[in-house]
Amino acid sequence: MPRFRPHDTAQNKERVFTVGTDRSSNRWPVDESLAELGRLVETADGVVVGSYVQKLSKPIPKTYIGSGKAAQIADDARSLNVDVVVFDDELSPSQQANLEHIMGEDIKVIDRTALILDIFGRHASSHEGRLQVQLAQNQYLLPRLRGMWSHLVREQTRGGIGSRFGQGESQLEVDRRLVRNRITTLKRELGLLERRRDEQSKSRRSGGIYRVALVGYTNAGKSTLLNALTGSDAYVQDELFATLDPTTRALTLEDGRRTTITDTVGFIQKLPTMLVESFKSTLAEARAADLLLLVVDASDPNYLEHIETVRGVLSDIQAVDAPCVLVFNKCDLIDAQRKDELRAKYEDAEFIAAAERRGLGGLSYRIAKEAMGTDEVLTVRIPYDKGSLVRTIHERCHVVREEYESEGTVVTFRADARMRSQLAAFRIGDS
Repeated sequence: MPRFRPHDTAQNKERVFTVGTDRSSNRWPVDESLAELGRLVETADGVVVGSYVQKLSKPIPKTYIGSGKAAQIADDARSLNVDVVVFDDELSPSQQANLEHIMGEDIKVIDRTALILDIFGRHASSHEGRLQVQLAQNQYLLPRLRGMWSHLVREQTRGGIGSRFGQGESQLEVDRRLVRNRITTLKRELGLLERRRDEQSKSRRSGGIYRVALVGYTNAGKSTLLNALTGSDAYVQDELFATLDPTTRALTLEDGRRTTITDTVGFIQKLPTMLVESFKSTLAEARAADLLLLVVDASDPNYLEHIETVRGVLSDIQAVDAPCVLVFNKCDLIDAQRKDELRAKYEDAEFIAAAERRGLGGLSYRIAKEAMGTDEVLTVRIPYDKGSLVRTIHERCHVVREEYESEGTVVTFRADARMRSQLAAFRIGDS
């Protein structure tokens, strides 16, 4: 017999019980919202072992679902050996504390917001991304500190030994001050990064480079599309919020124009407000873009809700000025009838299968067409001692004709407003 018995060192997945509410104000059917919550649980390395739906006209102030239903859920959770109960809606600090009391010490109670924050914390890789997640987490934590120290407050109320020093309240105030200070520090650091990002964005804007941003619901295939268009190797995984940090790659269109394409963080229904606020500097890439490609998973039955959710977030961050093209991805996963229905409903949309590299030619042509939308034909004579301007024209514009004269290079090309302004002094004739 072996001297030592081997043990499985693989981390056990936490067992999760999900709770949803069926309310007339819900934008999504509760079963579909719970299904998405289950995917979030899986992304956080948990496994859903049970769920419960409570029909409500409005949330119960004390326990959100009522103390009787909470007690029933607690019994079910204990019988299923559950580690975590996740509510599909955001709980107030007092509701969470009351539910934790009912569930008992062995069962954690969290809400959808806390789950999303946990996933973001796992997936943030850049310095800025980690700062943004930490800011959101601390903003979420601050109003919930009292519940974390409630056991010490209860000791005070009993009187007797150990109750005369006010350790619960004093520690609570210390923690509140530490969290507030941390929030202030994080906001300061993110402010510096945001100013640096703005300077880089202004540099690209003044350079005349056309900027495209990919936006869409999480797991719509934006990173796959970025890789397919640019030949890059951005991280791709079939999970929610696989990438959080914006990724920008260069793309040269068929007419020779240089553009940049930026993949942004995916959106989701009930995206926590604090996350939208924290990620505003990242989402600014979408706000500064010349063109938005709204990538939609054509195979998802909730694609309409996805489009509505994305447009709502874009409105929240004031990213509604740039032209927006709908791009239905994963069309290889739908049948011909569904595709025809979508084409009839969205005549101006593009239909692709990024993973199979299908439809990319048409999409590239559409990007070029949008980029040329405000272009005008311009003819300039560039002196030979300013040859770098000719190179810039070739990099950023579609050149129609180029000739060499004694006084310089005469170039006819399609130029946007920025390039027309930059080269106005060299303009000749009526273009």
